[in-house]
Amino acid sequence: MHFISETSSNGVVERHFTLDGITGVLWTPASGTAGAPLLLSGHSGGMHKKAPGLVADAFRNVTTHGFTVAAIDAPGHGDRPRNPQDQQWSDAIHRARREGKPIAPVVIDYNWSLAGRAVPEWQATLDALQALPEIGIEAPIGYGGVNLGVVTGLRLAAVEPRIAAVSFGGVFVDDALIEVARRITIPIEYRIPWDEKEFDNESAVALFDAFASKEKTLHAYPGRHNQVPVYERGGSARFFAHHLGRDTDTVSG
Repeated sequence: MHFISETSSNGVVERHFTLDGITGVLWTPASGTAGAPLLLSGHSGGMHKKAPGLVADAFRNVTTHGFTVAAIDAPGHGDRPRNPQDQQWSDAIHRARREGKPIAPVVIDYNWSLAGRAVPEWQATLDALQALPEIGIEAPIGYGGVNLGVVTGLRLAAVEPRIAAVSFGGVFVDDALIEVARRITIPIEYRIPWDEKEFDNESAVALFDAFASKEKTLHAYPGRHNQVPVYERGGSARFFAHHLGRDTDTVSG
């Protein structure tokens, strides 16, 4: 892992890094990281590691709960070049939108391809992060994401015992994702954007039902996937604070 830049703002240190072609960013408390949980943040399709909502959540988790937060660009996103097959999927999504056709079938295929490549990248990133003295192997680890970030995160959690809790938002659901959910036993928080016309609420509830976790919570809120209420974002932070062992009042902003 090579750090290529560092800035500090409002009590948060932001460092960009590269790792074997993976581009990422790490946010840590300026006051230090002793005992801090590590939160992995997966961006949605078409976005990147510095998407505004992702950055806002990262700063909230660092300043309010003392977390360390990491995000990487998915293959073909952000600072990473897109291959010809990915470009064909992207073009197909834009074409379906222009023609008023459902995008779910294309997005599902695209997300599965991206997630299949992103899971080993997240594992390599996690190895490198745990090798840093300010993080180490004892830090409890959580994962949060939306849409593409959900598919990646659930597939990662299904094979990666280091992930202790997952919180995620809207996602296109298919039978394969439901099968992955049946293998998840860690605490889960799932938020459904109830008015997102491109997502099927019945399938979303079926996905929640499929999780084998003894501790799982389903939230439904009015609006679309990119209109997450502030109270829901705060709830996700409290979910991780509870399950990763960092109380909300242990760190002042």
